[in-house]
Amino acid sequence: MDARPDHQDDASHAIATACAEAMWADDQASRGLGMVIERVSPGEAVLSMTIRSDMTNGHGICHGGFIFTLADSAFAFACNTYDQRTVAQHCAVTFLLPGRRGDRLTAHAVERNRSGRSGIYDVTVRDGKGAVVAEFRGHSRTIAGTLLGPDPQ
Repeated sequence: MDARPDHQDDASHAIATACAEAMWADDQASRGLGMVIERVSPGEAVLSMTIRSDMTNGHGICHGGFIFTLADSAFAFACNTYDQRTVAQHCAVTFLLPGRRGDRLTAHAVERNRSGRSGIYDVTVRDGKGAVVAEFRGHSRTIAGTLLGPDPQ
């Protein structure tokens, strides 16, 4: 049984998916780090990444910048699901547990509020065992243009 009650939800999911595909095509950073889009829906995205040895720091754990980048990418895909170009305005992360080489991290971004040109998104990053590695909050801002239409001049 489809949990979506009407065709409007189907259309919204189709737009979110198309936006993710359009962004992914040009996202050299996320792809270069080996990220994978697990799923996307309006205001929500889940991305994953395996920690490679070149992502570890002098303590032998994942450099926080890579964890932040995974969370930031999930945030970006979540806030760009409405076919309005949207960028980060402010982000903050709290690291709770270290990530280790070989861990598969998953970042789940969820829209908390979207009003006018601003939005707030929370991202939880978990390791393969489900333990929370980091919590991230991003504030978004829409800019000119769309992902699926012509670029602004």
